[in-house]
Amino acid sequence: MAETTVTILRGDEKAVYTVVSEGATLLEMLETIKTTQDPTLTFTSGCRSGVCGSCAVRADGTEVLACACKPEGAVVVEPLRNVPVLRDLAVDMEGALARNVQVEAWNEPLSETPALTIEDERANALQSDCILCGACYSACPVYAYDEGFAGPFALTRSWRYVSDKRTANVREKLEAVQTEGIWNCTLCNECVPVCPQGIAPKQDIVMLRTRSGTEGFADPNLGGFGGLDFGAPSF
Repeated sequence: MAETTVTILRGDEKAVYTVVSEGATLLEMLETIKTTQDPTLTFTSGCRSGVCGSCAVRADGTEVLACACKPEGAVVVEPLRNVPVLRDLAVDMEGALARNVQVEAWNEPLSETPALTIEDERANALQSDCILCGACYSACPVYAYDEGFAGPFALTRSWRYVSDKRTANVREKLEAVQTEGIWNCTLCNECVPVCPQGIAPKQDIVMLRTRSGTEGFADPNLGGFGGLDFGAPSF
């Protein structure tokens, strides 16, 4: 019968457990450990089907959903990075989630437009699938040292609304991502492979930069511009 050695990093300590793991997910292993070996082990979970994102952790140095990860042999588990650890594998996501407010990631007001076509709906369907699991924040090297950075999933959600043809205040939403937003990103791509939904925040940030340029915004890191808003271009 297959067994897996699960090493859990709990602060400065390592807790090692051995569990029967025939086809088991990491979440099932954690539940087995809690119910049969260590009732003090703390972690979070919800839907158990890869939808809610609450069971996100790092396994062998990579962000995963515990309910979808099936380690074999041995695995080292630790909490997500760049967010406060409440206990063991449970983290506080409130600060990261607040970035959605920072970038005004909501869909009000709506302009009066014709009904959306199938192509219109497909334009941001993938971004709409974000489950706010925090994996991209954990993997982001910029967020690790710049706590004011809006971060990957907030900028993905910003593009979701900027790209929606019903959004009436596109320019205002773009203005919200100019400071501590799209220009702070190094486009390192670390956020892309860890997204369980297959979203590419890096690409969304590139699209926000491109759209910002058409609206007259400039990268404040470029000499001579100073981050000034030159106003919407005339055509």
